[in-house]
Amino acid sequence: MKIEIQKNIVQKSKLSRAFTLVEIMLVVAIIGILAALVIPKIAGKSEQARETAAMADIKGGIKSALDQYDVDMGFYPSGLQDLLTAPSRNAAHWHGPYFDPAVLPTDPWGNPYQYAYPGKHNPTGYDLWSAGPDGKSGDADDIGNWQNQ
Repeated sequence: MKIEIQKNIVQKSKLSRAFTLVEIMLVVAIIGILAALVIPKIAGKSEQARETAAMADIKGGIKSALDQYDVDMGFYPSGLQDLLTAPSRNAAHWHGPYFDPAVLPTDPWGNPYQYAYPGKHNPTGYDLWSAGPDGKSGDADDIGNWQNQ
């Protein structure tokens, strides 16, 4: 009798571990509702994330490399390529390359960053910018070090 009761308990516990069709359908419905609420809010964020990444490069990593070059040489480079290879003149204090690996970074859209020294927007310094999503420099979607973001 004792063995028979234990068999019934084991059989009942095996049956009670499975999900019913109603439970599964309820979970799928909840996931669908959550996806309908969350996906529209996330969909427009990828372009904003690229813009934020470009600004982080401009005001972070590339700025640091340009500032280190200025400390070493006493002036800003004439072009970003000077951060990778020693300039042809006055290279005695050059301690580059200033990027590791020795490759100029590209913006989140795969285009090279633009640089001008002296700058149009920063006449006593330099202008550093990304041409933005359209890849065309000089229009409204440019992201530069003269902007506050």
